[in-house]
Amino acid sequence: MNYRTKYLLSGLIVVMSVVSALAQKNPEDKAGWKLGAQAYSFRLFPFTEALRKIDSCGLKYVEIYPGQTIGGGIDGKMDFNMDATARQTIKKLVKDRGLTIVAYGVISPKTDQDWQAVFEFAKDMGVLNINSEPTPEQMPLVRKLAEQYKINVALHNHPKPSRYWHPDTVLAAIGGSKYVGSCSDIGHWVRSGLDPVECLKKLNGHVLGMHFKDVKQDTPDGKYHDVVWGTGDSKVEAVIAELKRQRFKGPISAEYEYHWENNGPEIAESVKNFRAIYNQVNK
Repeated sequence: MNYRTKYLLSGLIVVMSVVSALAQKNPEDKAGWKLGAQAYSFRLFPFTEALRKIDSCGLKYVEIYPGQTIGGGIDGKMDFNMDATARQTIKKLVKDRGLTIVAYGVISPKTDQDWQAVFEFAKDMGVLNINSEPTPEQMPLVRKLAEQYKINVALHNHPKPSRYWHPDTVLAAIGGSKYVGSCSDIGHWVRSGLDPVECLKKLNGHVLGMHFKDVKQDTPDGKYHDVVWGTGDSKVEAVIAELKRQRFKGPISAEYEYHWENNGPEIAESVKNFRAIYNQVNK
């Protein structure tokens, strides 16, 4: 090998190292965790403003939700029936902000035709996970479409007594499909009186995505509300350790349902805490 070849190879290695470092600038990236935000956290604002807020929190992934006003001088709302032009507009808004759509939900279509339309929408938008709460009667079609489109359907748990509040109901609905699993909302498990770490263990291998929240029961009426991650009852450190043990890969959406008018700073602090805890767990 002559000097010129060695020089070019050395330069190429340096460039590749820089590119790799830029591509994995957040600690969770290496594990395949797509830490982002559910746009519902900013439901009081149009989608265009939600994107700005998500970016300002140090996040690069977005879970879109149905019904949010688009904004930015664009009429209409986020809807799986929007036409091709509207979809292109949305994709450009997201790309221009340097973000990536990874999930859509929580949505539970009523008809077979709507389910088909949701999968077509998800395919066009590059969605990895459709987060939903289908009825038992819909599950055969849902599993079939998930296999056909190779798009995950992650069954979301609202608090008890909702359909999928307990991991057992999720496991019963999966039906052997690798494209059907859990959108694990750890805060709602706490609200349901469940241990989020034990729930994750029960769903081992079937956790396709997360709605990440830390909650605390400290209101006068005894209700839980969102708090900065690591300061509540969701066992954030143990949850992160369990996800690591399971070799989880997928979207993790911050869903902060408190201080709606200005929760960006608390989400940003939560993200900072998440990454610090992640680094500590991985020492």
